[in-house]
Amino acid sequence: MAEDTVFRASALTKIYRMGEVAVHALRGIDLELRAGELVVLLGPSGSGKSTLLNILGGLDTPTSGEVYYLDHNLTTATDSDLTRFRRDHVGFVFQFYNLIPSLTARENVAAVTEIAQAPMRPEDALALVGLGERLDHFPAQLSGGEQQRVAIARAIAKNPSVLLCDEPTGALDSATGIVVLEALEKANRELGTLTVLITHNADIAGMADRVIRLSDGHIVEERGNAVKKAARELSW
Repeated sequence: MAEDTVFRASALTKIYRMGEVAVHALRGIDLELRAGELVVLLGPSGSGKSTLLNILGGLDTPTSGEVYYLDHNLTTATDSDLTRFRRDHVGFVFQFYNLIPSLTARENVAAVTEIAQAPMRPEDALALVGLGERLDHFPAQLSGGEQQRVAIARAIAKNPSVLLCDEPTGALDSATGIVVLEALEKANRELGTLTVLITHNADIAGMADRVIRLSDGHIVEERGNAVKKAARELSW
């Protein structure tokens, strides 16, 4: 395992049982993700992207195979180990922002920093995503793109080594989505956080260091971008 490897997955499978039917979400995934990378997991709905992300993030466990975070085997970890792993090392950004409506932007971020080991100041995290002027606004006073940037600030404020983003622009129009991607790009660049971004939108792949394409539970292509596009250069 290379010394900058953060995740190493080998022969990962995931089978969900729905009544009599077995759904094969992952079919033997081998994968390494390295420190500081911005990786796009690309594929249509049902290709296994979210299942893979949830296993990497300790939200789900594989049916077979192994996944290591540094030298920790997540596959044999207890529930309390996985809870600690998620709390201390992983920031999550989902398609829907999951902000607490009765808390301001600053308070939404502070709710996470209070339980983190070495957090950023909420004000600094919000400034990083361009919301330094909106600290005391409630979610209802923010646009969808601003709410998603608060969610990104909340995820990065605990200084995670890994940022896992599941369709972070899925609920946004193109122009707003690009502003959100710029926030993720900046966090990756300035904090050095391994950032894994799921999307079904092939245009977003241009901003990645590496693109991993999934189909029907398999990795069908893995490629580096010789020239990365800046998020602001993207359009769809």
